[in-house]
Amino acid sequence: MILLYLPKNHDITFKLFTFIKLLVMNKTELIEKIAEKSGLTKVDSKKALEAALEAIKEALKADDKVALIGFGTFSVGKRAAREGVNPSTGKKIQIAEKKIAKFKAGAELADAIG
Repeated sequence: MILLYLPKNHDITFKLFTFIKLLVMNKTELIEKIAEKSGLTKVDSKKALEAALEAIKEALKADDKVALIGFGTFSVGKRAAREGVNPSTGKKIQIAEKKIAKFKAGAELADAIG
């Protein structure tokens, strides 16, 4: 978690949020990139992206792996049960075992990002 002190000067705050927004690609921007790179319309790109994400989600629900050679592998892992602390009360609590989605970057992706 990153905590930021934002001064009351709205111009600086606006510039900071604009800078942060530039560091994150949202779904709409991804759809635009897909359309640009593939020659598909934005509508078709959105359908393709949503279909791909749904297929990955269904595979993970079935405890399957999705391996995209050169890009990476999506899989399901387990986070073991553990003892935690309730931040409001300070009391110890038991946190149940949980399935989690994992992603491991492939060699091409790892090389591309440096």
